[in-house]
Amino acid sequence: MQTAPSDTDDGITGASGAKRPARASRRLLRRIGRSTVMLCAAAAALLGLGFLWFIGRVPAVEIPLDRNADGIVALTGGASRIADAIELLASGRGKRLLISGANRTTSSSEISRLNPEFERWVRCCVDIDRSVNTLGNAIETRRWAESRGFRSLIVVTSNYHMPRALAELAHQLPDVVLVPFPVVADRQRSEKWWPGGARVRLMLTEYVKYLYARLRMGVSPAAGAGAVG
Repeated sequence: MQTAPSDTDDGITGASGAKRPARASRRLLRRIGRSTVMLCAAAAALLGLGFLWFIGRVPAVEIPLDRNADGIVALTGGASRIADAIELLASGRGKRLLISGANRTTSSSEISRLNPEFERWVRCCVDIDRSVNTLGNAIETRRWAESRGFRSLIVVTSNYHMPRALAELAHQLPDVVLVPFPVVADRQRSEKWWPGGARVRLMLTEYVKYLYARLRMGVSPAAGAGAVG
């Protein structure tokens, strides 16, 4: 004898059917959540390792030059950059010096006044440009070097700025030999960078700028190479 299905049986079947999609959705959400956490952890680990690599590329001491170059370029913005670059020029390390990124009020006369012992070299062999950032420095340096036929350059800038400066300059001047001359402030020589919050922020900020510059050059290799500024 057959038994007709009851309304109660239909209700149980419907409830079970409704629960299955809900459980599947929860499992999917858990998987997505775990994957997101793992991706974030991996990204954080890569960034952390990259930061340690970046720190390793920042010179802790000034590197003695083992060769001369056609020209010298000083990227302004840090302690002693201009003075050290002029001293290199006076010692015959290069034929001419480009001071890149100088303030609008900076002139040869002002530089001579601040460095009277080097006035002769400032008046004969120093050029100045007014670029406002590292990319601009690199573009103006390319124009300067190409106009004078220079095939090698000594690059003078702060030690923490050197990795990004070399990356930008190498992008603009792939066939020019770049010789780094990092400037290390007296305070940096006597102190480690990690105990101070301000120093850590400086390194992190420069690391982020370095990553952005590399990303820009990787995504659009021609960007900036032919820019006018």
